[in-house]
Amino acid sequence: MQTAKLGVKELRVFMQGHGIEGELLSLNVPTPTVETAAQAVKARPEQIIKSILCMIDGQPVLAIACGKANIDRRAIADLYGVGKKRVKLASPETVLEISGYEVGAMPPFGHRQPLITLMDPHVLDSTQAYAGGGAENVLVHLNPQEILQVTKANVVDLIEE
Repeated sequence: MQTAKLGVKELRVFMQGHGIEGELLSLNVPTPTVETAAQAVKARPEQIIKSILCMIDGQPVLAIACGKANIDRRAIADLYGVGKKRVKLASPETVLEISGYEVGAMPPFGHRQPLITLMDPHVLDSTQAYAGGGAENVLVHLNPQEILQVTKANVVDLIEE
């Protein structure tokens, strides 16, 4: 099944429609990793927000964390009362099908369907952050509180110690 991709234009429309204050930054370089994104916008790696789609028994759950921290699947499993092995990273094809965006470009909101969202509390430590902007060379610059507000995320510790 060929799924139409969402991109920067759709993200911009979503942000405008939801009153999200943020700026879409088109960059001269792709930003597929935390390191490349941080270098491109001269930010600390902790200010780069990653959106990771997990699947729990076929149900999508979006996990949002900062920087290079690893998301602890056990924390998600405990939250849902399932074993760690039942929490899987979504495949790139699944990410595209469910969110509408490609891995590496996925924003924390504006997906094809509303997603249950979990946010690590460290994301809220800074008032300036950068997240996927709908294309590999676009980031959205915003206050993480905007993400919390629009996604109604459950704030829980998601990071491996």
